[in-house]
Amino acid sequence: MKTPICDFVREYIENNTERLHMPGHKGISYLGMEKYDLTEIKGADSLFEAEGIIAESEKNASELFGADTFYSTEGSSHCIRAMLYLVSMYAKERGEKPRILAARNVHKTFVSGLALLDIDVEWLYPLRDSSYLSCIIDPAELEKVLGSVDKKPTCVYITSPDYLGNMCDVSSVARVCHKYGVLLLVDNAHGAYLKFAGNGQHPMDSGADICCDSAHKTLPSLTGGAYIHINKNADPVFKSRVREALALFGSTSPSYLILQSLDAVNRYIEDGYQKRLSDFITVADKKRAELTEYGYSFIGDESLKFTLDVKKFGYTGVEFADIMRKNHNIECEFCDPDHIVFMLSPENDGLTKLSKALMSVDKREPIVAYPPSVTKGIMAVSVREAVISPWEEIPTRDAKGRTLAVSSVSCPPAVPILIPGEIIDDLSVDAFIYYGIKTLKVIK
Repeated sequence: MKTPICDFVREYIENNTERLHMPGHKGISYLGMEKYDLTEIKGADSLFEAEGIIAESEKNASELFGADTFYSTEGSSHCIRAMLYLVSMYAKERGEKPRILAARNVHKTFVSGLALLDIDVEWLYPLRDSSYLSCIIDPAELEKVLGSVDKKPTCVYITSPDYLGNMCDVSSVARVCHKYGVLLLVDNAHGAYLKFAGNGQHPMDSGADICCDSAHKTLPSLTGGAYIHINKNADPVFKSRVREALALFGSTSPSYLILQSLDAVNRYIEDGYQKRLSDFITVADKKRAELTEYGYSFIGDESLKFTLDVKKFGYTGVEFADIMRKNHNIECEFCDPDHIVFMLSPENDGLTKLSKALMSVDKREPIVAYPPSVTKGIMAVSVREAVISPWEEIPTRDAKGRTLAVSSVSCPPAVPILIPGEIIDDLSVDAFIYYGIKTLKVIK
């Protein structure tokens, strides 16, 4: 598989061209990669008007993913906003106000997209109590919801895999959505590799209309590399307007370092990645079984995450992360009071170091302390009105009854406990305190 972006940049470097254009470093090395860092010069194509080397590279990616695939150099956050724009445009062209039925564990970028585009949302909650990071949608329950309303939403929006490695039955959800003439959008930021895992669990194989992948999360792309995929069977309007959607929210100076990275990933995938991934998953499954026998409790069903319920092993997630960091020089992806998440890839070389470190930790008496229940928020004002309202910051303990103005959550995990515009109740106060959020920004 050709790498047209990489090839163009390599040739440009070899020609020793005098760089009387951006960026200001002029290819002189300060960090080491400057000579590869270009802008939209002649021949380099333009990301949001691509018809040359970028379009050729995207075509290569499209062949690999079996979809109409487009690049972003600003992560899945960029793609999520573009997906919401496409849904909004689709609804308005049909004379409807866009309305989304969304699983509650959305990324905070989804919330900012609602505010920017003034889209109405209704929330889907899990049948069983779970972490606010998870919201597994039951297809039968979704059918009850869609079958009971006269005015159908424009789309259903789910996150799968979620931050803890839980996965929805996307195929069944898609069948329900399409039965009622509703689009399905999937935030698949953590699951780009699923296309090549051989189990048909990538959203483009499962019937989703549009999804995003973060290439940098599970494939060897530089941070910021991402895809938006349009299903080949989706309404042609989405493919025709996707660059417009991306341009609306993206920088006019996309990173050519990241574009080269995405371009190189195509060759990486074609060059035996599927077998390397399969072999690694076999190793990971074996290590998971050994660690379970040792006493660890795993959460989720995603192959490239080891998510441990470490309280059952006698530790908080934060405490356990400190042990891994200080005693074993291992840095996790995420930890909170309940969990620790290790993100894996075939580049992790057999997981020997991680497995040895985990088996060196002594099991203690389980910690019996449950996280707060997920609150079902009551909207006082729209998301848009909340985020553009004047706000004041007050202690979380004093916030009951006030209306949240800003999502008070860090990244990771970037999943809001409460949505801007919702009333802060006892449950949400307990949750904010439990997760260490001491102050909140509320509408004045």
